[in-house]
Amino acid sequence: MVTLNKIYTRTGDKGRTRLSTGEPVKKYDLRVAAYGAVDETNACIGLVRLHTAGDALLDPMLSRIQNDLFDLGADLATPDRGEKLAWEPLRILDGQVERLEREIDQINAELEPLTSFILPAGSPAASYLHLARTVCRRAERAAVELADVEGETVGPAAIKYLNRLSDLLFVAARQANDKGRADVLWVPGATR
Repeated sequence: MVTLNKIYTRTGDKGRTRLSTGEPVKKYDLRVAAYGAVDETNACIGLVRLHTAGDALLDPMLSRIQNDLFDLGADLATPDRGEKLAWEPLRILDGQVERLEREIDQINAELEPLTSFILPAGSPAASYLHLARTVCRRAERAAVELADVEGETVGPAAIKYLNRLSDLLFVAARQANDKGRADVLWVPGATR
C-alpha cells in the first residue's frame, strides 16, 4: 500500500526525481517521459469519464484501464537492472493485453464499417477519447525509445499494452459517436 503523508519533498527543485527503486534521474529522463505520458493518458481518460458515466459498456472498461495505467506507470518506474529488489515489481502481463484485444473486438463488432479516415471529433466523449488515443501513442513512442537505449529494459507486454490501448481508444471513440454513425469523416482536399 502506498502512503503519502507529505506531498512536496523539494527533491525536484533542481530538476531531479527518483525512480521507484530510489535511483535518482533527471526529470527529462526517457523513463520519466514514458511514465509521465502514461499518466497524461490516464488524466485524459478521466476527462472522457465525465461523459461516459451512464455508459454500461465504456465506463467500466475505462475505469479498469485507469487502474491498469497506474500499474503500467509502476512498471515503467521500476527498471529491471538485474538486481534483487526488496519487493516484487509490478509488471504489465500478457493477460492484460489479451483483455484489451477482446474488448476491442467486442466494441468493433457493433460499429459501422469505416469508409474513410475519421477526424478526432464528434461527441464530447469521442473527442476526449481521441485525445487520450494520441497521448497514448506518445507514451508508446517514449516506451519504445526507452527500450532501444542500451542498458534499459521495458517489458514487451508494457509496449503491447500501449499499442492495444490506443486501438481500443480509437474504437471506443467510434462507439461514443453513435457506434460510428456520427463519426466526422475526413474529406481529402475539401478545404483547398
